[in-house]
Amino acid sequence: MKFIHISDVYLGFAPDSGREWSEDRQKEIRQTFLDILKDCNEKEVQLLLIAGNLFAETPSVEDLQWLDEALLTLEHTRTLLLAGYSDPITPGSALEQFKFESKTVVFPAGKTTNAYLKGVNTCVTGFSYRKGEESGRILEGIEPGRAGSFNILLANGGMKGHMPFRKDVLAAKGFDYVALGGVHKPTHLLKNRMAYSGSPEPLGPADQGKHGYILGEMNETENGTETKIIWCPAAKRSYVTLTFDLKPEYSGVDFVKMAEEKMAKLGNKNIYSIVLRGFATELEHRDFSRLNRRFDVLSVQDQTLSVKEEQLLEKENASNLIGGFMKSVSENFSVNEDTREKARRYGTEALLKALNKNEKL
Repeated sequence: MKFIHISDVYLGFAPDSGREWSEDRQKEIRQTFLDILKDCNEKEVQLLLIAGNLFAETPSVEDLQWLDEALLTLEHTRTLLLAGYSDPITPGSALEQFKFESKTVVFPAGKTTNAYLKGVNTCVTGFSYRKGEESGRILEGIEPGRAGSFNILLANGGMKGHMPFRKDVLAAKGFDYVALGGVHKPTHLLKNRMAYSGSPEPLGPADQGKHGYILGEMNETENGTETKIIWCPAAKRSYVTLTFDLKPEYSGVDFVKMAEEKMAKLGNKNIYSIVLRGFATELEHRDFSRLNRRFDVLSVQDQTLSVKEEQLLEKENASNLIGGFMKSVSENFSVNEDTREKARRYGTEALLKALNKNEKL
């Protein structure tokens, strides 16, 4: 039996609100979901497991009509849909009353429900949210629903306020696979048996790294059920943070050229956050307009110090740990100049951060 496991699609969400690419991202999130449905057909998948947060908020009738039409394109696949904390099944909501024409099972809110699929001898157990928060340890009390079949737990949570659980407790339940949602980054908790699929598309700058879905297969063997899962990339874009170590002799033109070359290699479909570090000239001498015209730049964090600021910092802190550190590193000739500069810069930054947090130095 083959399945695809997704979660945290957030249909309707437009990341990076106010940016010129925000509306495009909203469309890309929807298109990536449609592309996954195509993969279901091409890979002849029997089950599509949606572990919550399919929508960015509780869906309307129009949202569900669109979803139903999309799911009707599935040729071999039945859909198991769980409502998560972003799209709960509230009393009287459209999702509570909507009748799907597609082969879709929606788990009701507020109770544990088993869905047995005879054709593939699989029992999927789930518990949908009825509000945006479910703080109880609900998942730890759920048992496999049917002996003699493949047993899957479809769940959304694992965090405070969102059905928290202990991994060892859930693993001991004996499910052949636990399909988790609620976390945007793909995370493998127990080899081939328990995983977060992560969001198919990154939803903000914190969602760095690859995004996609999980493709799994279950088979009966002499030793019982064997489950194997692989992760499949699907995202059309990535959030990338680039850190540039600048030196005082770098001009604004030098930096822009260096940034353009790096970003061109990584691709112009990424959404970039730029961090400037080191000792360099003032920010106002740098022109970022060329980068913004060519690439999607979400933010620029200037953490540099000018030569004057560096000298002033060392002078003002001559009698404390910061000044002592800066002086000792500068006079350490056992390493080359470049290494001294980096050690001095990173160490000074760390000490300044500690000071800002009122930590004892």
